[in-house]
Amino acid sequence: MRLSLALAISAILLMPSATMAADYKAPRGPGGKHPDLNGIWQALNEANYDLELHVAKTSLATREGPHGPVPAIETLYIGTIGSVPPGLGVVTGDGKIPYTADALKIKQENQQNWLQRDPEIKCYLPGVPRANYMPYPFQIFQGEDTLFMAYQYAGAVRDIFTKDPGPAPVDSWMGQSVASWEGDTLVIKVTGQREDTWFDRAGNHHSAQLVVTERYTPTGPDHLLYEATIEDPETFTLPWTISMPLYRRVDANMQLMEFRCVEFVEELMYGEWRRKPLPR
Repeated sequence: MRLSLALAISAILLMPSATMAADYKAPRGPGGKHPDLNGIWQALNEANYDLELHVAKTSLATREGPHGPVPAIETLYIGTIGSVPPGLGVVTGDGKIPYTADALKIKQENQQNWLQRDPEIKCYLPGVPRANYMPYPFQIFQGEDTLFMAYQYAGAVRDIFTKDPGPAPVDSWMGQSVASWEGDTLVIKVTGQREDTWFDRAGNHHSAQLVVTERYTPTGPDHLLYEATIEDPETFTLPWTISMPLYRRVDANMQLMEFRCVEFVEELMYGEWRRKPLPR
């Protein structure tokens, strides 16, 4: 009842914003034809924890306790820092990811083995769309006929084609991105992604057949509407879409800083191979 009321109130509050967004005409970018998307952007939501609607949880990794789940030993000592905040979800429609029966089982196994499986823990590149809603800023560089995206997390980058070069020659962590424009909406089709990436910390996953179609639409001077449609017939029964606002970072002297986390996980991944391993 409370959740339904909250959703109804949110919908009412968002209606004026939607009307204003439809009337917004963004300043033109380099060349004067397309809207100017240059800037540093960031999502402010709980999508990186779980794309779907979810309640708060005691920990990202849990074990059975005498009266329900309690934090796993590995996360016990960081207390609420390791907990999961609630989120209304960003999946459009009924809010559910349409897994096949077999893929749903893998998702549930991923949840149970989060500490061992989530690629974010090991600082692997996040893939698309996850790179756009992790809790780190990213920057869009837009020229007259060039596009480039740089991410603070792990130094990830996307060199985006504005002319289709054909199929990606090899799968990669961030895939191959090809851009086009539909009016004032930047559309980017992403293919050739490795199956190793996840969509979030809840174990939502995909196969190497993944195709992501992103849409970036200016809705105000400091806002973009970000939508990504997911297609993967090996994992999902039909295409599905996520939607969220992205916010321009307007902090004084805002810039991307280095967060090259690979060296931060060397002890986790390779510490046992030291000549004299440290206690684990």
